[in-house]
Amino acid sequence: MQKLPRSFYDRDTALVARELLGKWLVHVAPGGERIGRIVEVEAYLGPHDRASHSSRGLTGRTKVMFGPPGHAYVYLIYGMHCCMNVVTEREGHGAAVLLRAIEPVRNIAGRTHGPGLLCKAMEIDRRLNSHDLLSDDFFIARPSVEDAPPIVKRPRIGVDYAGVWARRHLRFYLKNNPFVSRP
Repeated sequence: MQKLPRSFYDRDTALVARELLGKWLVHVAPGGERIGRIVEVEAYLGPHDRASHSSRGLTGRTKVMFGPPGHAYVYLIYGMHCCMNVVTEREGHGAAVLLRAIEPVRNIAGRTHGPGLLCKAMEIDRRLNSHDLLSDDFFIARPSVEDAPPIVKRPRIGVDYAGVWARRHLRFYLKNNPFVSRP
């Protein structure tokens, strides 16, 4: 397994989103090393994207999105579920990729198809917000052997408020993967 370099994240957000599919999310937690294969993501392109948190500008919550690429943006939704994004593109831009689902690889119990369930299974919480994904305890890596299954593009989920941005095909997932949250 080879950890992804900073340059991987410092590129176009939609491209990073597609290329995250099949990579391994690794968290060395107190209970042991947890690994999940990323099978579903959504791209949030920056302040001009009305579905993105960064569209509301730089705030205490979103400052991580405007920071350097290759960091985790972890936030709480509905007062109870954590969601994890990977910050992309240049510093100051405000773009990120939401991790929506993983396929269990090692030491993962429970459901993993949905951003909140993914975080729960991987023991990801707000303490990991702004964590550098080049660290040794929380990172994304290329597996020893990578395959190239077909990728499906669909509109993002739960962003109807974003008008035309809600219909953009910025959700990507591995075709026929049983761990995808919603085909």
